Amino acid sequence: MKKIGDLYTVRGRLEPAAEDNDGFRIPLFDGRFDTAYKVTRFQIAPHSIGDPNGDVFVAKLCTELVTTNNWFWDDNREIAWSIGSYHLGGNLPFGFESFIDHENLIVEDLFIIANSGFEGSVNYIIEMQKYNISDWQGALAMVRNKN
Repeated sequence: MKKIGDLYTVRGRLEPAAEDNDGFRIPLFDGRFDTAYKVTRFQIAPHSIGDPNGDVFVAKLCTELVTTNNWFWDDNREIAWSIGSYHLGGNLPFGFESFIDHENLIVEDLFIIANSGFEGSVNYIIEMQKYNISDWQGALAMVRNKN
C-alpha cells in the first residue's frame, strides 16, 4: 500500500431530522479497485451554539448506507463515530469526541449519518489520505466493508 495523496478534505453541513435519517453519500469511487481512501479525521459540530437549551448531536461514517443513528462497533460498515454536546445553562457537558477505526480502507463511496437532539444542523469535516493498493487488497477491503 503506497500513499498517493497527502490530504483530501470533505466538509459540509447536514440538516438531520430528530429521528433516523437517510444519510448522505460522499462519492469517492473512481471506477478503479486499486485505489482507496483512509479516514484520518472525522469531526462534527453544531451550526450554532447560541441556543440556551443546548443540544446533543451524533454522526457516523459508513461504507454502505445504513438508516439508523445507533452505533454498532461490531458492524464492519461503520468506520468512524463522533459525538458532541453543549448547554449554555450547564445541564449538559460541553465537548466533542471522535473515534476512528484506523484499519479502515474505503474503495467505494462513503456515507455520513447524523442526528441532532433538537433538529439542528450538523457541520462535519472529514480528512482522508489516498492510497494505491493491489487488486487483492481492494477486493478484501470491499468484502470487509459489507455487512
